[in-house]
Amino acid sequence: MSFTPRRRRLSAVTAAAAAAALLLSSCAQSQRDDSGDNGDSGSESSVDGNFIFAASSDPKSLDPAFASDGESFRVSRQIFEGLVGVEPGTADPAPLLAESWESSEDGLTHEFTLKEGVKFHDGTDFNAEAVCANFDRWYNFEGIQQSETQAYYYGKLFRGFSDSPDTAVYKSCEATDEGTATVTLNQPFAGFIASLSLPAFAMQSPAAMEEHGADEASGTAEAPELTEYARAHPTGTGPYKFDSWAVGQDIKLSSFDDYWGEKGQVTNITFRVIDDPVARRQSLEAGQIDGYDLVSPADVGSLADAGYNIVNREPFTILYLGMNQEVEELKDLKVRQAISYAIDKDALIRQTLPEGTKKAVTFIPDMVNGYTEDVEKYEYDPEKAKQLLAEAGYEDGFTVDFNYPTGVSRPYMPTPEQVFSNLSGQLAEVGIKVNAKPEKWSPDYLDRVQGSANHGIHLLGWTGDYNDTDNFVGVFFGGEKPEFGFNDPDLFEALNEARQVPNLEEQTPMYEEINKQVSELAPAVPLAHPAPSLAFAERVESYPASPVNDEVFNQIKLSE
Repeated sequence: MSFTPRRRRLSAVTAAAAAAALLLSSCAQSQRDDSGDNGDSGSESSVDGNFIFAASSDPKSLDPAFASDGESFRVSRQIFEGLVGVEPGTADPAPLLAESWESSEDGLTHEFTLKEGVKFHDGTDFNAEAVCANFDRWYNFEGIQQSETQAYYYGKLFRGFSDSPDTAVYKSCEATDEGTATVTLNQPFAGFIASLSLPAFAMQSPAAMEEHGADEASGTAEAPELTEYARAHPTGTGPYKFDSWAVGQDIKLSSFDDYWGEKGQVTNITFRVIDDPVARRQSLEAGQIDGYDLVSPADVGSLADAGYNIVNREPFTILYLGMNQEVEELKDLKVRQAISYAIDKDALIRQTLPEGTKKAVTFIPDMVNGYTEDVEKYEYDPEKAKQLLAEAGYEDGFTVDFNYPTGVSRPYMPTPEQVFSNLSGQLAEVGIKVNAKPEKWSPDYLDRVQGSANHGIHLLGWTGDYNDTDNFVGVFFGGEKPEFGFNDPDLFEALNEARQVPNLEEQTPMYEEINKQVSELAPAVPLAHPAPSLAFAERVESYPASPVNDEVFNQIKLSE
């Protein structure tokens, strides 16, 4: 099968007219226009190109291959680009540094035709040799580089490195000529093309990585140390180049003069670290920042009434209540079903989550292939919950630890303390008491919930990376995980088989059946698909909101 993009070019006049007509929440006309224009360059002299965005934390790393968090990826998307991007306003793959590609019928060979005339920020050429250097780099990660705290996405999606060729998805990359790279896989991976839209698989300058020791790993898997490259020399092909990083304060980027595409109105970006959501709102109100993400649901209305521009992303998230089956009571399916029936999702959404949030019946949003409502929905029924608890031998209820994070806002969970309080009250109504176990998000909470058996029921979620069921259900239930504490070889094998089927018509019913199977097992309660909100100053006329956060600031439209 093949994919060739439709050309989308915008003249300065067309872009200006389109910007005036766009609603704030709409996307810019093209993801990254290849015309080389500056968009509204004719009016740039009257527009302040300095843009300050409040980040909720420092990035984990400026080397996207070793990152998996949203704040790292937000910065990465300005500096780096991948072979594959995302169709504006959707979660679907679209050409970026690859103009087009062809995939073999068996899903093992993928030939990429590359965009010409692209330069890395260090002045070196982007070409097929650079593509293969990046693929081979990931494949040859060693030691702590292979840990989940480092190459999380490559390990999860490509399932093996050069020291484990029997399980590895990747086999080789060949630079057929300067503008053509052919990637060969050992086994089909239906989500391969879409996965390349992840910042973790962005193209980085081989010369810069070598010069600044990108692979000189140190520290431990639990506490890896950043290389010189990951601290101070990230080098991609994106519209912005790296200037500085003052840890705990800010990251500064500036326009890359030789960028192949549209430079846009924003010429300088400052990501200012403000970890408290109240302080982020106050900074916007004081005119100290131009915008911020993860707006508290309680603040949306008042900010909108005060004239600030609110943007809502399409829900591409899942918030769930996990249940650790290492806990004696939670081993019992009837208990897990009782917890599922005890939760009033409508009340939870109405009282604690942003406007636009959708109720979840499975662990994938309805826009993802394989979605089905033909599953056990566990509609709110407290009497049914009490009955199941009695059948399981807990007529008088029981007490369980309830782990939840503090001091953090996530796209799927902007106010975790409120969600905890809401769910605790609902569980108490059917006789389930909880021991509150609050804990700082990173690293304490994540390490406990994802890396140990020492937890009970817990709040967690996921923001989808690309439009593929494996990126949701496969991430959660594709193998044994301490988070859920169960082992179901049939489910694991079903997920492994589905991800290798390249034909969508064949794959879809497989994932529908898997979603039914997961619902019957009730390893967790899918609660909601929250719609994260962003807030901006009035001068921000248009922001390229993306369900997968693929938001590049050269597409922002400013009025002053």
